[in-house]
Amino acid sequence: MKKWTAADIHDQTGKTAIVTGANSGIGFAAARDLAIRGCRVILACRNLSKAQDAKERIEKAAPGADVEVAQLDLSSLKSVREFAGKIVESGKPLDLLVNNAAVMALPKRQTTADGFEMQFGTNHLGHFALTGLLLPAILAAKAARVVTVASIAHLNKKLPFDDLQSEKKYHAWNAYGQTKLANLMFSLELDRRFRHVGATAISIAVHPGLSKTSIIQNGPGASGGLKNWFIQASFAMPRTIIRSGCPANVVRRDIRGRARGKYYGPDGFSEWRGYPAEAKTSREARDETAAQKLWEISEQLTGVQVPNSGTGL
Repeated sequence: MKKWTAADIHDQTGKTAIVTGANSGIGFAAARDLAIRGCRVILACRNLSKAQDAKERIEKAAPGADVEVAQLDLSSLKSVREFAGKIVESGKPLDLLVNNAAVMALPKRQTTADGFEMQFGTNHLGHFALTGLLLPAILAAKAARVVTVASIAHLNKKLPFDDLQSEKKYHAWNAYGQTKLANLMFSLELDRRFRHVGATAISIAVHPGLSKTSIIQNGPGASGGLKNWFIQASFAMPRTIIRSGCPANVVRRDIRGRARGKYYGPDGFSEWRGYPAEAKTSREARDETAAQKLWEISEQLTGVQVPNSGTGL
């Protein structure tokens, strides 16, 4: 069977995508490849200087590309609300949202502007709030996709509902893995809610395997014994995001609902590297009761209420 590559991306002219953390690594590569195929891409980044540099690099690779820079700090609910408000007020439908930005295994417990543990607050709560606030634009698109980047780090993790903020005990890698489990649970629950209201939008989760990106190079992974021979380059795995995220690339059965709510990653050994394929999910990730509980807690913490009926979810 032919392996799917970036060369198989369909024309994305007329589509709009938002990619969080698009100034480097996987987010940048995905944004670049989308722009090359004619998609209007919004680089949603905390650091505007780095985002502007990314924009210029994309325009160099794709002269005439429609690329915009917008400030978004996922560790601040104020920033999330301001960003999402501008998108919704524009009145334009959003075809693709890529929840990609993340912080990884911070050595010491830190908190966000809203007092949340930094990894949980940024990786999960920030994207939960962003997605919820962007729903009017997402549901206005004919066949929108929400792609949330999880990780193989979710395996063998459980959500400690009595200590989601790691206040009782903080372990850098456990906290990170728990946020990636939360990302996956959120993605699967979002798709269930899309189906519940008959929405054409689809929620999909992906993971990059082990990718040589700034989150590894600039974080604990830089000295954590990860060997370059099994870390695939940052340009390789964005095709998983794009294959699952672009409406024109999703097989028709997805639209009919028979292959929705999926999780994709590399098809190689231990899902470390390779071509896009369906990935393994843990039993905890598939626990619908726990996912609903996480959803309710996330609504309470962020103040972003997402109805489960009518035109909402």
